[in-house]
Amino acid sequence: MEGVDRTGGTAADEARVREAAETERASGRPAGKAADGSSASGGNAPGGKVRDGYAAAGRSEAASPSSASLSAPERAAAARASELAAASARQGGVPAAEPKPERKRGVAAVFAGLLLAMFVSTLSETVTATALPTIVGDLGGVDHMQWVTTAYILASTIMMPIYGKLGDLFGRKYLFIVALSVFIVGSATCGLAPSMDGLIAGRAVEGLGGGGLIILAQATIADIIPPRQRGKYMGVMGSVFAVSTVVGPLLGGWFVQVTGWRWLFAFNIPLALLAIGAVAFFLTNPERRQDRPPVDVGGMMAMAVSVSSLVLATAWGGTLFPWLSWQILGLFALFLVAAVVFVLVERRAAEPIIPMLLFKNRNFVVCTVTGMFIMLGMMGTVSYLPTYFQIVDGLAPEQAGLMTFPMMAGVLITAVGTGFLATKTGRYKWMPIASCAVAAVGFVLLSRLTPDTSLLVTGVFLFVLGFGIGLGQQILVLIVQNEFPHAIVGTATAANNFFRQIGSTLGASLVGALFTSRLAADLAAQLPRTDNISMNRITPEVIDHLSAPARDIITTAYSDALVPIFLYVVPLLVVGFVLMLTLKENPLAKSVNHTGHASDDSL
Repeated sequence: MEGVDRTGGTAADEARVREAAETERASGRPAGKAADGSSASGGNAPGGKVRDGYAAAGRSEAASPSSASLSAPERAAAARASELAAASARQGGVPAAEPKPERKRGVAAVFAGLLLAMFVSTLSETVTATALPTIVGDLGGVDHMQWVTTAYILASTIMMPIYGKLGDLFGRKYLFIVALSVFIVGSATCGLAPSMDGLIAGRAVEGLGGGGLIILAQATIADIIPPRQRGKYMGVMGSVFAVSTVVGPLLGGWFVQVTGWRWLFAFNIPLALLAIGAVAFFLTNPERRQDRPPVDVGGMMAMAVSVSSLVLATAWGGTLFPWLSWQILGLFALFLVAAVVFVLVERRAAEPIIPMLLFKNRNFVVCTVTGMFIMLGMMGTVSYLPTYFQIVDGLAPEQAGLMTFPMMAGVLITAVGTGFLATKTGRYKWMPIASCAVAAVGFVLLSRLTPDTSLLVTGVFLFVLGFGIGLGQQILVLIVQNEFPHAIVGTATAANNFFRQIGSTLGASLVGALFTSRLAADLAAQLPRTDNISMNRITPEVIDHLSAPARDIITTAYSDALVPIFLYVVPLLVVGFVLMLTLKENPLAKSVNHTGHASDDSL
């Protein structure tokens, strides 16, 4: 981007060095001297003085003979400053300047390109919602229906921290292009899929690319906009999510009725190509690094095994296998073992994809857990309500998609509104607290739906839920970005979104598994006494041609299987509400090159 220079020491770097130097002076060592007495400056490379200063800061706490005289809080603060300084040095520096006022047009062009990339990613998560009954009816396999959504989310979840880390290390422009290209390949595979297995494989490939688009967009905004001004941009990004979530089901329903469901995947391709053009034209090339930083392959593999095992266990439990079967228990055991291995690998890795120092920050932890709970409930809702409207209320696919509009209208209003309020006032703690409370009310209301509930009342319930989700969704990302130095903002953003996506994955798979098992049990008990209809062939078109008794049995079974699950999310949001009460409202930084707030918060 214009006005961004990644070639040397910055004011933020110098501030961190000064912080470390003050700690050294408190411990009795002359500022600027390392443990061995050598000068902290050195090297002729640009920024060499700063980087050697980092090294001195990193050694000072451990090597100082008088460090024991410091109090425990002072030692903790010094260690935290050293950790952040070392992490910042490894990431390759931070931008040296912010965009000047005369370059606002360039910033606007970059922002437009980022929004397009985000739109492509979020659209792909929702475009299949209304088309799903028709797709599975055509290809066969209602019992695998949830994997059309889960495969995409699982793949994108695994890739999120990888894209975030690589973006910090090597720059984001070419990663954008690679991610969009992989996404195109996945979309083409889905459009040509001859079976459910092929469709699920294509969705997984789409996720491998789509997982980087939101992360890279959010991190790139952090490259050019300071946190105090970033709220309104994050709000607009949240509105893109809301719009795409409404447009996706509508487009899915339109394609099913007019052109056939395969074209809804082909529709993604020109949008992704346009996004590639915008990224290639508007984003400047990253600085070429002289060194070759190590890539955390071990961490990536352990993370992939851990996340995949967890998702498979929750998706297959109660459907393909009983919850207490050796297969499910084995998957949970594999998840725990891989998670432990992941933590051990990350503690030793030179460039961990999820640094453990992030979890020493209270605000990061509470924002990440709360965001995970919110997304768990939201994805379970968005994924299955369009199908509910088609089966239970007899709506056409595009009408079912339109029924999600009240929810997304609520998200749009509060996401944009809270973003501008955070920018104007600098106050934000109340937003995620209110988000958990209002969203919990929304889920309680949805748990009271019946086949006789009017669409107007259902729309009001969905608006309340969306209003609550929008209050905190993007603000949580802003809080996390404000907590850490800019040099690790991509890694921190990716880690936060990684766990939120785990919530999305668990929401889609858990709700899908519970819904499918409950529906199968109800239909198995009722359908043999009527028309002996195969569950794998239940579509809105098939239901339209059934006798009234059979149709009533199916619609009642759909409602009874899905609606009570919404109440299961409420306790999670209550926990999120309590966690948000402990949030520390640190001031939003007014410059891109800020030092973060991690050193003044201990767990």
